[in-house]
Amino acid sequence: MDRVGERVFVDIARGPIECELTVGDPDLAPWVFLHEGLGSVDLWRGFPDDVRSASGGPTTLVYARHGHGRSAPADLPRPVSYMHHEADVVLPALLDRLGIERPVLVGHSDGASIALLYAGGGGDVRGMVCIAPHVFVEDETIAGIAAARVTFETTEMAERLGRYHDDPVATFSGWNDVWLSAEFRHWNIEDRLSGIEAPTLLVQGTDDDYGTLAQLDAIERGVRGRCTRLVVDGAGHAPHLDASDDVVAAIAEFAASVSRRA
Repeated sequence: MDRVGERVFVDIARGPIECELTVGDPDLAPWVFLHEGLGSVDLWRGFPDDVRSASGGPTTLVYARHGHGRSAPADLPRPVSYMHHEADVVLPALLDRLGIERPVLVGHSDGASIALLYAGGGGDVRGMVCIAPHVFVEDETIAGIAAARVTFETTEMAERLGRYHDDPVATFSGWNDVWLSAEFRHWNIEDRLSGIEAPTLLVQGTDDDYGTLAQLDAIERGVRGRCTRLVVDGAGHAPHLDASDDVVAAIAEFAASVSRRA
């Protein structure tokens, strides 16, 4: 059965989490999508549908973290450990409530970091696709996030984000404030990488304003599982949208080795 776009709310921790669940082939591992720092269910655009089609039609879960989309608000200001909380508390509870076991995780930016934290902390995954991941803080990251604050304060960015988030100001400040805090400069999750044995596909654009290929180098050094990379020339922080065909094709090849349940 392939039921596309069923929007449900699951009560986890602080309150309801907005989820889009599509039930697919039970013989394939489910795929779970973890959005970036300003993301939501709808801001993935058609990418989850494209991945589902290219990987044979597995069950897919796309959800919005607290403080994003139509989910319950987040506690603000966020602590430096907020991604650890998502990986160690919220994601395991959500997967348990929905009966999702051994998924393939697809994370973008903050979502990729959460995926790495989850797998490195003992979460059982079939594989991971990490798009523009962060495992430590770079000068480029801080410069890009500081520039985003200027854009938010001087343009209609809040109005645009309001199409996708109940409280766009809280969503933006919840992400922007913690990343620009002095304490966050020491954030580093490389200590979790040695716990990752699942195959991992790393995707990075060469023109990413928020990070460099040094992130991929660190992940490849740190994980114990098979690690491959796709570097998309000319793509920015969202290579899955800038060069969707190339990224989906790479994921389809990756899926052939990780999706089928044992």
